[in-house]
Amino acid sequence: MRGVPPLSDDVPGARCSRTGCREVASTDLQWRNPRIHDGTRVKHWVACDAHADFLAQFLSVRGFLLAREPLRADGDAQPPR
Repeated sequence: MRGVPPLSDDVPGARCSRTGCREVASTDLQWRNPRIHDGTRVKHWVACDAHADFLAQFLSVRGFLLAREPLRADGDAQPPR
């Protein structure tokens, strides 16, 4: 890996999906690309506070964003509804 420090085991929690970000995630962005995923497939990106809006907008303008939810306290993404 170039320029990206390894994740540290001393900080619990899911890490932001934004390239190069190593902050703890607080938001679950649920999405799917309808051209390649059927209606039952839900993918998840998790984002820190600083990148949640950026990633949500990225998905939204492409018509991929399904839901934006707070990340559960245990760091897991929300189950699909």
